[in-house]
Amino acid sequence: MFPTVRVSFSGIELDARYIVLLDIVPVDNKRYRYAYHRSSWLVAGKADPPSPARLYVHPDAPFSGDQLRKQVVSFEKVKLTNNEMDKQGHIVLNSMHRYQPRIHLVIRRDPSTANAPVTDLESERYRSFVFPETIFTAVTAYQNQLITKLKIDSNPFAKGFRDSSRLTDFER
Repeated sequence: MFPTVRVSFSGIELDARYIVLLDIVPVDNKRYRYAYHRSSWLVAGKADPPSPARLYVHPDAPFSGDQLRKQVVSFEKVKLTNNEMDKQGHIVLNSMHRYQPRIHLVIRRDPSTANAPVTDLESERYRSFVFPETIFTAVTAYQNQLITKLKIDSNPFAKGFRDSSRLTDFER
């Protein structure tokens, strides 16, 4: 996912264990298109049926409360796809639809359950966090070449798209 969602936490119990999860939910029931002449997104109809929601568990979980207090948790390894048949555990989104990432913080006070997987969020003790400024429109291709270049240069999974002939000696 680009740009990357990064969060930090405060006010947590230092002796507890935590699992940090991310999911991405539709914002509305509309499909969008980009109007180049207006440089804006326009409603283009009713949304496609949403894919089943998937929870992405941060790969470094569980965290101690002390770890969470001292570090920024980054979701740079999250992978998004529009392939509804995905079997890799990627988060499936519909292109040209608007989405809201959500962060869920699950607390595990019992050390014997600290490493147990989260299979049903509603059966856990948790808090969810939503940041309205992270709403985005999912796309499969950028029309703006500067945005395409920024994504390729910033995305660790886009190595195959980088043209080594345009790199400086320092970058090589």
